[in-house]
Amino acid sequence: MNCIRATFRAARLATVVLAISAPAAFAQQKAPPGALAEAKQLIAVTSATSLFNPLVAGVIEQAKVLYLQQNPQLANDLNEIAAKMRTELQPRLHEVNDEVATLYATSFTENELKDMVAFYKSPAGQKMLKVQPDVIDRSMKFAQNWANKLSDEVVAKMRVELKKKGHAM
Repeated sequence: MNCIRATFRAARLATVVLAISAPAAFAQQKAPPGALAEAKQLIAVTSATSLFNPLVAGVIEQAKVLYLQQNPQLANDLNEIAAKMRTELQPRLHEVNDEVATLYATSFTENELKDMVAFYKSPAGQKMLKVQPDVIDRSMKFAQNWANKLSDEVVAKMRVELKKKGHAM
């Protein structure tokens, strides 16, 4: 189950990172100020950018591992440097938050964003935010089991068809 969650989170993160790294022409669209403000509210109420919180630490860890592979004796110094860098670089997450807000603000009208903010602030929207991760986890587990069963069925049917064509199976 944890593997499925991690895979799903990684897939969501990859999707968002790909969206953020879209062509410059798309990413540099001017967002109407009202829509941008609503997009920032939407991000806040849904905690949409919480997926990015581990990015700074993850990038620093990857760099640390790179250096450790070259020289394991650097571990103590790298741990100290990494801790300092996490503190220094964490505020840069606002760059990601700003870009996500711009993407929302250029993808939806101000009124659509207001409607979404109102929904997520409503009891139904709050419940959705609370329950959705569990529903997604259970959906992914079901889909994985379903795909495994379908795979078994497909393999068996292919075996039968190959035997009909004279292949030893």
